[in-house]
Amino acid sequence: MTDMFQIGGVSLKSRLFIGTGKFGDEQIIPDVVDSSKSQVITVALRRVDPTAKYGNIIDYIPKHMLLLPNTSGARTAEEAVRIARLARAAGMGNWVKIEVISDQKYLLPDNEETIRATKMLVEEGFIVLPYMNPDLMVAKKLEQAGAAAIMPLGAPIGTNRGLQTKDLIKIIIEECKTPIIVDAGIGKPSQAAEAMELGAAAVLVNTAIATANNPVQMAEAFALAVQSGRKAYLAGMAPTREKAIASSPLTGFLTNGQE
Repeated sequence: MTDMFQIGGVSLKSRLFIGTGKFGDEQIIPDVVDSSKSQVITVALRRVDPTAKYGNIIDYIPKHMLLLPNTSGARTAEEAVRIARLARAAGMGNWVKIEVISDQKYLLPDNEETIRATKMLVEEGFIVLPYMNPDLMVAKKLEQAGAAAIMPLGAPIGTNRGLQTKDLIKIIIEECKTPIIVDAGIGKPSQAAEAMELGAAAVLVNTAIATANNPVQMAEAFALAVQSGRKAYLAGMAPTREKAIASSPLTGFLTNGQE
């Protein structure tokens, strides 16, 4: 049986979401999409120019991809809602990744404003995936507000530091029924596998792929890591122990026949 999951009524086979930012050459995006096997790609509305004759970021995204416009640049819930409406009006669909960030040093999301934006956009029929600072009570409020998935950060965006919030993410996964997609901070395929082993529904990776020496090869590496982590989670990993336990008996055969 194919291991698929659903968001907003859409069944997805790939559990790796990718982004469009930070590529040295945007013409490489189709090859990255192909090697990643991803089905969902994020794009910042402020980088989309529908009037451009050439060089529009949308031109480089394969038509089969599901667009996940984000509200990058929003500092309040109202600004996020306005950006989401503009994205839908521009023909980018009704999926939206909510980003409300007023902190310009660490770029940490404003959870309170994120909850407000989620409530408003869900009421308008959007499929909302809010990006948030890991906090169980906030995750539950986003779930109650109707978020289609919840996206806690692993580490500050763009840092490639991995799962610095691992314990908090694990609690959210255990206590929420809504799919949890780990976003931001994942810098290595092994870290993506680790997130999947926790039980995350998916991961979103942009910087680690886009800024790699070989983005196409790195996208494939992340795809394999996500698959591996998911398989390990489904298999049920062996428990960790404080003391050693031998895999085979340590006594018996050395003394057989000598007594």
